[in-house]
Amino acid sequence: MWTFTTDVEEYAAVVEAFLLADPVGNTVPLTVLANIRAGMPADDAYFGWWTSDGEVRGAAFRTPPHPVGLARMPVESIAPLVSALKGEIPEVMGPLELTEALAKALGEPGSVLSERLYRLGTLTIPDTAGHGRLADVADFPLLVAWFLAFGDEVGLGIGRDPAQQVQHRLAGRQLFLWEADGAPVSLAALSPAAGGVCRIGPVYTPPTRRRRGYGAAVTAFASQVALETRCEQVVLFTDLANPTSNAVYRSIGYEPVSDYAQVSFGALA
Repeated sequence: MWTFTTDVEEYAAVVEAFLLADPVGNTVPLTVLANIRAGMPADDAYFGWWTSDGEVRGAAFRTPPHPVGLARMPVESIAPLVSALKGEIPEVMGPLELTEALAKALGEPGSVLSERLYRLGTLTIPDTAGHGRLADVADFPLLVAWFLAFGDEVGLGIGRDPAQQVQHRLAGRQLFLWEADGAPVSLAALSPAAGGVCRIGPVYTPPTRRRRGYGAAVTAFASQVALETRCEQVVLFTDLANPTSNAVYRSIGYEPVSDYAQVSFGALA
């Protein structure tokens, strides 16, 4: 049975222990929960949990304009979810087996972004010219421009007002830059720890600065900061259609965990 609420603390009281049982697989729902508690706007959001035999065994949420997010849970939770939401699932992001089950229930998707979740094993620091540093308020205009460019490039947008996002993430010390020849050349963001897990993303290098190892370098730098000061494990998602980025992350120690997908079925509300 699915139960829904608009009260994030009611949701957390029921679901948080379930999510924490797999903090790597549930990195997205845990991070969203942490961000809302830290003040991230969540207008018109809703949160739900699935119970079977009296036990919480699944969770879903939506923080518009983002897709419906799915925790790791049994496939048999999907048909009741579609019924509970009356098929009003314009876009969804979650483990591949769950998004495939949704596609079977809702029909041919409009688009599919195939992703892979990676977890950091042994970090390898690349030998790349330059150095990493924490971004600061002086970097604000550049960061906003790069957030917009990243959203345009991946074709997913970035959800909320990019200036608001950058401001929030700067205040949380979540943005890192790689500098070479006296100028920033690449960006990596780091989510706050949730269940002992931090997540890298987005990572962006302007086209004119690519193929020089800057993306790997800034990711390794942010990962090292995370492990030394913020969390026990670090994860990231990659676009499976981009073999270059997948190879780059593996080269610095990231290991595949499982496959995910972001699937659209219509215009987002």
